[in-house]
Amino acid sequence: MATASACHILVKTKQEAEQLKSKLDQGADFHQLAKKFSTCPSGKKGGDLGEFRKGDMVAPFDKAVFSGPLLKIQGPIKTQFGFHLIKVLYRS
Repeated sequence: MATASACHILVKTKQEAEQLKSKLDQGADFHQLAKKFSTCPSGKKGGDLGEFRKGDMVAPFDKAVFSGPLLKIQGPIKTQFGFHLIKVLYRS
């Protein structure tokens, strides 16, 4: 079974996600922004979701993690929880 590790920032609006992505593109620290802005409990850990299996997350999130580029910011990815910025740390 495929596994991955990722960090994410979850916000309520696409606009907020795009503003944060712009800050990241300018060199802002992902973990600091996650701690400050993410509405997910993982925000306290800098957005770190740890390791999880393919199929553990909701479909749009899962697809981004298991098919997108490593170590690049993806998003905004819309799910029923809001809009995610995702950084995949590794896949195996």
